[in-house]
Amino acid sequence: MKLKAKIVGPKVQDVGYRYFLMSMAMSNRIRMFEAHNIESNEVWAFVDGDDEAVKAFRAQAETKRPAKAEVSGIFFDDFEGDIMRIGEYAQFCSTVQLNKAIPLLLDMRDDLKEMKSDMKEMKSDMKEMKSDMKEMKSDMKEMKSDMKAVRKTTEVTLEEIKGLREDVQPGYSTNFRQLQVDVRAIKQQLGML
Repeated sequence: MKLKAKIVGPKVQDVGYRYFLMSMAMSNRIRMFEAHNIESNEVWAFVDGDDEAVKAFRAQAETKRPAKAEVSGIFFDDFEGDIMRIGEYAQFCSTVQLNKAIPLLLDMRDDLKEMKSDMKEMKSDMKEMKSDMKEMKSDMKEMKSDMKAVRKTTEVTLEEIKGLREDVQPGYSTNFRQLQVDVRAIKQQLGML
């Protein structure tokens, strides 16, 4: 018995419908099977096998669907043409999938090469950063040492200034008093007082 199944709906392609139908045909021991995407919203399947197997396939096709499929209707007709052996159809499907996969795999390979190159560059940058960080750490130690030396010198300088103040202060008041006396004497001679 030969049968043509026409599956129509907004989402019957790119959901694995042909492979889904092929696995149902295999589970019903159908030896002749093929399925094709037609336009944008149809899948046609052709089966040839003994009457019981084809009827079982039809019953499953009417009730089961791939998870993401959206089906509006399933129509069945008798068919008189030639149908591919299911093994040949499986090979055909493998070829179709390889044709889709090869460009993706090549893109992935190129992306991996680019990532590998980027990783080498990052590794080099990290080595440079590590070297810079060591240099910065050394500079910071040197600065810390310099700051300690400045602190010590500052403390010594402050002590010297305090000492000078104490030394100079008594002399200032004596000098200032003498200066006042001298200014008074000059003013008296000039008649300003």
